[in-house]
Amino acid sequence: MRYFIGLILIGLAYLLFWPVPVEPVAHKMPEDQGFTGDFAENNALDTLDLIALPDGQIGPEDIAVLPDGAIYTTSLSGNLYRIDGAEPVEIDQLGGRPLGLKAGPDGVLYIADSFRGLMRWTGPGTLESVVSDIDGAPVIYANQLDVAQDGTVYFSNSSDRFDPETMGGTKPTSVLTIWEQSDTGYVTKHSPDGVTKKIADGFVYTNGVALSPDEDFLLIAETGRARIHKLWLSGPKAGRREVLLDNLPGYPDNIEAQGDGTYWVAFASPRVPAEALMPYPLLRKLIWRLGPMVRPKPIHRGMMVQFDGDGDILRSLQDPDGRLGITTGGKIVGDQFYVMTLDSPWFGRMAVTQMP
Repeated sequence: MRYFIGLILIGLAYLLFWPVPVEPVAHKMPEDQGFTGDFAENNALDTLDLIALPDGQIGPEDIAVLPDGAIYTTSLSGNLYRIDGAEPVEIDQLGGRPLGLKAGPDGVLYIADSFRGLMRWTGPGTLESVVSDIDGAPVIYANQLDVAQDGTVYFSNSSDRFDPETMGGTKPTSVLTIWEQSDTGYVTKHSPDGVTKKIADGFVYTNGVALSPDEDFLLIAETGRARIHKLWLSGPKAGRREVLLDNLPGYPDNIEAQGDGTYWVAFASPRVPAEALMPYPLLRKLIWRLGPMVRPKPIHRGMMVQFDGDGDILRSLQDPDGRLGITTGGKIVGDQFYVMTLDSPWFGRMAVTQMP
């Protein structure tokens, strides 16, 4: 009996006091309205062709279109591929963990590398660092970016607390950050003169960013709060931040400007039932101690949403069976619609004529 009681006491001590990295913050999410209204369930992404990366590679997170029309993506292991042909072709090995990709007006490919910060690439063997620290503090989780016509780069940093390179990768680190609800995410502006500064902070897992056609505002996805912000960059509202889309049915990932005043946002997962525990920090910490089997995790249910700068929903294209895996971004390029994924061995592609 004493042995049994001792085991119980040891178990309780572990659940209550064992050190874990997460320090949850109390927060109550708005009630999830689910897939209703503009987000009513459909299977529009079922007709996507799944285009596999070579050699068993996974994780084509984002897409970039260079001025010459070439389309690129990367893999989890840091390979760079040209993907506008029938099959992806490896172009270079970048290393790190590239997430966001965007071509500058001069044809330079800018890369938000979650391990190394903001990078640039002009051809095989040319990868170089642009921003690895801000005011002496390292950029530990660069995520997505956009580039203005004058070469100014805007990029997101998802967390200033958890480094995905030392925490097992971007997927577990994103879960940890959102479960904690710490608001250390921010957005940075890197000017052509080399000046780098934060322009917005206080986000719970900052993710996608996209400039408006006139570059008068920047859209920012806050994954951990299931919403999208509009940050005004010029005009009478310059510096003001407002919530454009709130209480979304999923967690927004990359935002891609289509170039016509509309945007595509991918949802990495629908909202998870574990959100009900957000107001209870001690309980969330206890659950984290129980291990990966009971911790929250993304749900495979692909979703791409097209919206405009006023926040009006134009299209919602879904993969309710989760065939794609975790969807992270996409856009229409020429006559093809691309949908990218976090850790699947493929991305999706379909002819625009097949889109609803």
